[in-house]
Amino acid sequence: MALDPALWPQNVTQDERGCLTVDGVDAHTLAREFGTPAYVLDEQDFRSRAAAFRDSFATAFGPVTGGADVYYAGKAFLCSAVARWVQEEGLGLDVCSGGELAVAQRVGFPGGRITLHGNNKSVAELRQAMEYAVGRVVVDSLTEIDLLACVAADLGVRAQVLLRVTVGVEAHTHEFIATAHEDQKFGFSLADGSAQRAVEAVLAHPDSLELRGLHSHIGSQIMDTTGFELAAQRLIQLHGQINQAHGIRLPELDLGGGFGIAHSPDDSPLTPAELARQLAAGVDREFERLGDDPRPRVSIEPGRAIVGPSTITLYEVGTIKDVTLEDGSTRTYVSVDGGMSDNIRPALYGADYTCVLANRVSDAALVRARVVGRHCESGDIVVRDTELPSDIAPGDLIAVAATGAYCRSLSSQYNHTPRPPVVAVRGGQARVIVRRETIEDILALDVG
Repeated sequence: MALDPALWPQNVTQDERGCLTVDGVDAHTLAREFGTPAYVLDEQDFRSRAAAFRDSFATAFGPVTGGADVYYAGKAFLCSAVARWVQEEGLGLDVCSGGELAVAQRVGFPGGRITLHGNNKSVAELRQAMEYAVGRVVVDSLTEIDLLACVAADLGVRAQVLLRVTVGVEAHTHEFIATAHEDQKFGFSLADGSAQRAVEAVLAHPDSLELRGLHSHIGSQIMDTTGFELAAQRLIQLHGQINQAHGIRLPELDLGGGFGIAHSPDDSPLTPAELARQLAAGVDREFERLGDDPRPRVSIEPGRAIVGPSTITLYEVGTIKDVTLEDGSTRTYVSVDGGMSDNIRPALYGADYTCVLANRVSDAALVRARVVGRHCESGDIVVRDTELPSDIAPGDLIAVAATGAYCRSLSSQYNHTPRPPVVAVRGGQARVIVRRETIEDILALDVG
C-alpha cells in the first residue's frame, strides 16, 4: 500500500504484508520491543527537514540580507538527542523555559546559538541564561526589561535583546494558536505605541542591555506566507523608524515560526524552499521600497515543520463497538491504548490526523470509523473521521501520522497514565531517546 509522502516520514513504508516499516524496522518489532503507545521518530527525516530549512533560507536570503539563520523551536519537541541533531545540522535552538535551556546545557549546545523566549521568565531563568551566555533574549514586557537589566548588571554582562512585537496580523489558524492579534498576552503592540516605548526602555540600560533587533510570531500551523509577509513589512517599517528616531541600525530581524504541516490529505503546506523564496521576495520588496540599508540579518524558528512530520505514534487496538447515529448510519468506535494523554491536540484544537492499520493487509470492506483513546472524557479522540477495515480487531496496530510536534511536549499523566517513550529509528536500528514513564515514576512524586 502506498503512503502519502506529504503525511508520513520519508523512510516509512508498508510492505506486502501491510506491515508499516520505519527505516527498516517494522511495526511488529517496534511494538514488541518498546510497547505501545510509542512515538516513533525517523531520525533521517528530521535531519533532512532541518537541513532543508537551513539551506533553503540561506540560499533565498543570501542576495537579500546576506543569509538567514534557522533556530529550531524546542517547544515542539525537545530532548537531549534532538538537541544534538539540531547542533550537528547547524541550526540554532529556541528555548522557552529553564527546563528547555537545561536540556541544551546538558549536551553542551553553544550558548551563542540559543534564543530564550517566554512571556513570564523568572529571575532564576534570566540568570541561568546570562550565566550560560545565551545569544539572544526575546523580551516581552517592560517589567522583564528591568529584570533582565538588573540580572545582567549583577553578573557584569551585557544581554543581547530582541523585542517581541505584536504586529496586529490575524493569522489564518485556530484562535488558541494565533499570537499576533492585539488581544493576547504576547509582545509589545505597534498599534498603541508599546513597541516604541520598549525600545526606549532597553536603550535606557546601555551598560547591561544591547538592543539587537525585532521579533514577531503570528501563530502556528499556518499554510501560506501572506501573514508572515505582512508581519515582516511592519517589522521593517519599525526598524526604519528606530533608526530615524535613535540613530541606530539593528542587526537582526526574527520572523518567528509557525509554518504548517500536513495532518490530512486536504492540507497543502509550502516546502521550505517555497517558504524561503516567498518570504525573501517580500522582505526584499519592503527594504527596496523604504531604501533602508544596510539590512538586518533575518532568522526564523521552525519547530513543528521539522519534527512534526518526522514522527508517528503507534497504538494497539483494544475494544471496538458500532454506534448507530441519529441519521441511522453506523460509526465504528475503535479504542486504542493511548489518547488525549499522549496527543491533546484533537481535544484542544479540534486537530485532524490520519491513521492506517499498521500490522497487516486486510481485504475487508472499509467502514466509517473514529479512533478514540482510553481516558474518561468523551472528547478523548485520536482521529475523528477515518475509514478502517471492517475486520479490525483487538491486538491490531494503528499508526497515526505527523505526531512529532506538541504531542509529547503537551502530554500528561491524565488518569495516572504513564507517558509513552520516544523511539528514534535510523538505518534499521531503533533506540529509545526518551524512556517510557512508569507507574513507579508517577508514585515517586506522591509524598502523601
